[in-house]
Amino acid sequence: MNLEQVARRAKVSTATVSRVLNNASVVKTSTRSRVMKAIEELRYHPNLHARSLAGGKSKTIGVIVSNLENPFFFDIYKTIEQDAHARGYEVVMANTDYRPEQLVASVRLMIGRRVAGLAAVVSEVDTSLIEELTESRIPVVFYDVGAPRKNITNIRVNYGRGIEKVINYLHSLGHRRLGFIGHHAVLGPINERMRAVLDAVGRIPTLEVRTAADADTLEGGRQAARTLLSTGYGPTAIICVNDITAVGALQELRDRGLRVPQDVSVTGFDNVKLSEFCCPTLTTVHIPREHIGHIICDALIPQHGRAAVTGPEVIIEPELVLRDSTGPVAAGWAHAPAQGPPVPNRS
Repeated sequence: MNLEQVARRAKVSTATVSRVLNNASVVKTSTRSRVMKAIEELRYHPNLHARSLAGGKSKTIGVIVSNLENPFFFDIYKTIEQDAHARGYEVVMANTDYRPEQLVASVRLMIGRRVAGLAAVVSEVDTSLIEELTESRIPVVFYDVGAPRKNITNIRVNYGRGIEKVINYLHSLGHRRLGFIGHHAVLGPINERMRAVLDAVGRIPTLEVRTAADADTLEGGRQAARTLLSTGYGPTAIICVNDITAVGALQELRDRGLRVPQDVSVTGFDNVKLSEFCCPTLTTVHIPREHIGHIICDALIPQHGRAAVTGPEVIIEPELVLRDSTGPVAAGWAHAPAQGPPVPNRS
């Protein structure tokens, strides 16, 4: 299968196919969709390095992430890159922006580059892609999606336990009306966090929760908080799907004249560096990103003459980190009716 056949199937030029494979923004959405469909139907893997790899093995690994705007993904990538360089390997990266079709294109581009191994730190995936990677036989690591296979290592976070720690802590502080801010709720790992919140709340009859969602950005967190507070529901604590959306929510609360944590408590998830430097500092759940990066490199790159070890599932147990953004529920709010957003208490 070659580039010309894909171009003929999609009724575009080979240059347009190349632009789609390289995620160029100049390609129209309709054209991109047509090319992606042709690539899918033909199962095209562009062999970009066939000549350069003749007679030798690739010294490059690929890393695909969902959102480089979120430092969580960059922290993992940075560790992978440091470890790879220390072992004489280079790293190529792709960003999907949570688009499943771009994940497929990026995976095929990586396979076409004949990478020695591939890490997908993403929230979007489908079973057919996992089967395709299994057939490729290259070492693969999935973070949060997929399942372990002979050549696939899977890293999972025990989100249920992390969320349970957050809710139990807020409950101990007297909070009964909770809000949850998420993003991309249809994606497995993100939806898992929301389900964990709903399940934990369901186990405590005195708790209630309302949800809102927007983009996985600072502005997305701000907009989701605005939506949540504009419904007339008055949460005394807001649980955010990650630290980036939590920092955005903090800005919306400030704009409304609400104090954190005196009027509303806020929690994040991931414990990225920003959570230590925002104001107030953020109570969050720690995910060991450097550890995850080391696991990925160990699974993809041979060491000391031994083959890279793939196949197992690694479970990450998160830890609650207490900082200044959470506190006891404001006097008079613990049993107040859920109507209207909290009103600043200056007494």
